[in-house]
Amino acid sequence: MHNHCINKLLNLKGVIVKKIIHADSFVKIMLETNPKEQICPACGKSTKKIHDYRMQTIKDLPFQLKHCYLILHKRRYVCSCGKRFYEDYEFLPRYFHRTTRLTAFIASALHENRPLSSIAQMYNVSTATVNRILDTIFFDVPKIPSVLAIDEFKGNAGGQKYQCILVVPVRHSVLDISCHPVLRPVYPLISAHFLKERYQVKFFVCDMWRPYTELAAAFFPNASIMIDKYHFIRQVTLAIEKVRKRLQKTMPLSLRKYYKRSRSLILARYEALKEEKKACDLMLLYNDYLRLAHSLKEWFYRICQNSRYSEPRRDFGEWIRNAKQSQIPEFETCAATYRNWSMEILNAFKY
Repeated sequence: MHNHCINKLLNLKGVIVKKIIHADSFVKIMLETNPKEQICPACGKSTKKIHDYRMQTIKDLPFQLKHCYLILHKRRYVCSCGKRFYEDYEFLPRYFHRTTRLTAFIASALHENRPLSSIAQMYNVSTATVNRILDTIFFDVPKIPSVLAIDEFKGNAGGQKYQCILVVPVRHSVLDISCHPVLRPVYPLISAHFLKERYQVKFFVCDMWRPYTELAAAFFPNASIMIDKYHFIRQVTLAIEKVRKRLQKTMPLSLRKYYKRSRSLILARYEALKEEKKACDLMLLYNDYLRLAHSLKEWFYRICQNSRYSEPRRDFGEWIRNAKQSQIPEFETCAATYRNWSMEILNAFKY
């Protein structure tokens, strides 16, 4: 009864538990099987003749939060044809030193996007082993959506400083993440299997980096390219910040510290301010260029809030002309950037 319960708990068919050794960090379970007639893999004849034995250590799933090792007393049979071979086990693939179920659990963990080193540590295998299991797994290549967005973020994978990410903005889901080069993330999507599907992409969203738009033009010719609003609005925010910092250098120390502490008043939407409006007005009185820069910023924010395409299209061009003539270097640069990216920015207003 005792052995039956242990075998039931272990859940390995055809084995007999002979001994269990507990240590602080691991459990060793001594196993053997009953001898039975075997089929020779060379000639196909049956044999019961045992040639010799050997002990094999096999890694299994963690047991009681400890690493688990199965110590299997293996038989090697010999056939009348002279062939020597080991008996087969359902739970152990040939030439492996880990159970089938351990491999299955590692494969399942790989679907959870966990670090390879974490999986290796949890299941008591090397990172190289996890990598080999990963190479055997077939991951479905996701279907190309009609709207694609691409961006980069700071990381350290693959020895690269930045990683590239493909996103489905409609579903707020990640399609793929990859190290540079930037074209690498779309390779699985533009393989021969998806040569036709890539023409279904209608919108391609990115920041103001030419390799992204060149990528879209090359691989998604039917897509309208648009700049993400965050990235082009940020140009105005950065411009007025640079104006403030430049003017601060000409201020007395006490005033310089005040403008630095209160910079959020200049960056905030003026209409969203309440009792802080007076403080913002006083800050803007210090310099005509700062006041003009603030006015250009507020004007641009209003343009971005307008949902009618015809009006933002007209006002955007007018804003560029005014910023170009403002004699504020930071806004002149911003206007030049907007002119270079006008088509992609206007697409963001349109769609």
